[in-house]
Amino acid sequence: MPELFDHIARNTDAPDRLDRWLSGHLSDLSRSRIKQAIKDGHATLNGEVIRNASTSVKPGDRVSFSLPETSGNTLQPQDIPLLVVYEDDDLLVVDKPAGMVVHPAPGNPDNTLVNALLHHCGSRLSTLGDPDRPGIVHRIDKDTSGLLVVAKSNSAHEGLTAQFAAHSVERRYIAFVRNHPRLVSGQVAGAMGRHPVNRKKMAVLKEGGKHAITHYETLVTYWTPDGSPLAAKIACRLETGRTHQVRVHMAHLGVALIGDPLYARSMKVSAKVPQAVSHAITGLKRQALHAQELGFIHPVTGEFLKFSSSLPYDLKLLEGILTESART
Repeated sequence: MPELFDHIARNTDAPDRLDRWLSGHLSDLSRSRIKQAIKDGHATLNGEVIRNASTSVKPGDRVSFSLPETSGNTLQPQDIPLLVVYEDDDLLVVDKPAGMVVHPAPGNPDNTLVNALLHHCGSRLSTLGDPDRPGIVHRIDKDTSGLLVVAKSNSAHEGLTAQFAAHSVERRYIAFVRNHPRLVSGQVAGAMGRHPVNRKKMAVLKEGGKHAITHYETLVTYWTPDGSPLAAKIACRLETGRTHQVRVHMAHLGVALIGDPLYARSMKVSAKVPQAVSHAITGLKRQALHAQELGFIHPVTGEFLKFSSSLPYDLKLLEGILTESART
């Protein structure tokens, strides 16, 4: 792992936060990338590994910093169809299909959104952030469909990252869930982190984790023939953007997403439900979640942009069958 520099803080540039101090000395690196490297243990203060980016650097302190090595994967452009809903010199907005992974990772080395972007944009993608994820500012799960914004210029990357950090980006998801929430609308708030037992899952925690808020509204409730709640169509507005946030928060409300392999695994379909509805629910091959709306201030022009995406075919089909069952 190559050492980037080893430096003693002067009276003129300290005291300051470690990440901000490093950012002032490493103008070619984004502050977000520096913060992640600190968190991963690639900075030392007076010989001691520091993982807290807010640690104070004082005059006379010796700071060493190394960039983590990349995965060694050679990212290859791949001619994969992309649905681009907006593009200019600084960014583009894509409508990602379910089943596409956003960036290469163990188990998914290629055929990702990044591979498709490299073919579409060539070298015109942001170089800030993780070098294995050029242009990527935020993510949605592999089996969630919908809108993402991608940075082409470094200035766009910095501006978009700041908006996501400030929770000012407008994100609205459509979810189809089993049963329906007790309240027609409300919010789920609290810390989220790794499940204490199943480390593949996230959970709402009593201690630790990161703050997460989802505002929800029930748009439609679907009923069984005997008048019991079967499913609901819910709009979720994200105030924060944690891993699996909508999926975890809906499960926390007792209304896990239809088709969710992690959070709705044990849910059974009542024998009273019409066969077509039962097949539609059990036959969905991914969680019924779609990133429908995305709004943000263009980080270069200052213009507010907002985009909307229609439900993909599989969720339209599910909605149609649920709606038809409610009429019978």
